[in-house]
Amino acid sequence: MAIDVLETLRNSGALLEGHFLYASGRHGAVYIEKFNLLRNPAATVEACTGFAERFRDERIDVVVGPTTGGVILAFETARQLGVAAAYAERVSDGSDGREFKRGTTFAPGSRVLVVDDIMTTGGSIRETLAALAAHPVEVVGVGVLVDRTGGELSSFGDVPVFPLASQTFESWAADEVPDWLAAIPVRKPGTTAAK
Repeated sequence: MAIDVLETLRNSGALLEGHFLYASGRHGAVYIEKFNLLRNPAATVEACTGFAERFRDERIDVVVGPTTGGVILAFETARQLGVAAAYAERVSDGSDGREFKRGTTFAPGSRVLVVDDIMTTGGSIRETLAALAAHPVEVVGVGVLVDRTGGELSSFGDVPVFPLASQTFESWAADEVPDWLAAIPVRKPGTTAAK
């Protein structure tokens, strides 16, 4: 069964149109509010089915997701695969990076799948892979709901990326916003700050 993630996002109210100020400071006409999907258990199950189907034969032992949205996706994907889930949280001292807390351990040689929601720069995935590098695991792949790079980030080193959807959303600097977009009141969604 093929999963149309963009249709799932649209049906759950997660694919929004309007005038948005992104965390990067750029302006755009499309925004994915992942929490509109993640608040909907049936839609989340449907989306994660895409990950489970793609990786079912890869002998995955653990599905890892970065906080925040990746936690829900990792849990549901792991549930569908019948394996454990783990979560890469922000480091305790407030600096950049992620770590595994709350007694999380990995058996040596564990085959790990990393899943995340929307890949724009790949920052949370890089931090998650760096945290996994401290453990005796093999990262099999990275699955993302939507690759907003349009395929520019097809791997992280030797770890391939498998997007359920790939979409490039045009954006503009504040002084380059086209008239048709400037005529729409601007909204600043989300909470992730640009670095």
